[in-house]
Amino acid sequence: MIQIEIDEGSGFCFGVTTAIKKAEEELAQGKTLYCLGDIVHNGMECERLREMGLITINHDDMRQLHDVKVLLRAHGEPPETYELARQNNIEIIDATCPVVLQLQKRIKKQYDENASQIVIFGKKGHAEVLGLVGQTESKAIVIENFDEVKKLDFSRDIYLYSQTTKSLDEFHRIIDYIQSHIAEGATFKSFDTICRSVANRMPNISNFATKHDLILFVCGRKSSNGKVLFNECLRVNPNSHLVEDPCEILPEWLEGIQTVGICGATSTPRWLMEQCRDAILKMT
Repeated sequence: MIQIEIDEGSGFCFGVTTAIKKAEEELAQGKTLYCLGDIVHNGMECERLREMGLITINHDDMRQLHDVKVLLRAHGEPPETYELARQNNIEIIDATCPVVLQLQKRIKKQYDENASQIVIFGKKGHAEVLGLVGQTESKAIVIENFDEVKKLDFSRDIYLYSQTTKSLDEFHRIIDYIQSHIAEGATFKSFDTICRSVANRMPNISNFATKHDLILFVCGRKSSNGKVLFNECLRVNPNSHLVEDPCEILPEWLEGIQTVGICGATSTPRWLMEQCRDAILKMT
């Protein structure tokens, strides 16, 4: 009999939980509610909320809307979105994660005080990063990985921030490189803005992945946080597979397996991990 364990540390982070709760509360009242972008990077959860009545829109769609309610997800939005809402008499239900909101304020304050090189370690085009860059009138420089740090101008002041869900180790590598290359007389300051509830999942999930013969990492393929955590599972346990839903689980993965560990990203609902567990039980 295969033993299956679902990682207790996996699943929605605080920001995602709050955003979904706010959406459910509005929809339970039978009100029309729009969400700017996927509320979470998980197709199955988005579909569940769509069936409840949540309408997902993009920024072009929002420009055509007037006198409605729009939910802003945990990732946050740039100032232009709030201005558009004001112009179109749109009521904003702001579910921006408090950690992201605080980071936006810090970057805006830094930009207002000193418009030198503000650098954000993050994924280009990611919703959270767009919101952060928006605090600087789109003048912040985004670097996606360690290799891109070399394109910075080390003769000028550098103020370094990070997307909340990036790798802590890579962030520290970037800090070390800048410190060793910054020109004499130029200022370098770094601000560790990585969310600890996310960063702490790395060692936890690493430990979890070593305990099982097979790891099923459940998450949407759009999830940046999911990619980081899944790669960590792969690093410590090569017999790890990423699946978006139970249908992707292959019976041959279970051959000769005694223990299965199921885990996921900050955007993975608990009920989806439980469905994957049930699918394995049916197969065996």
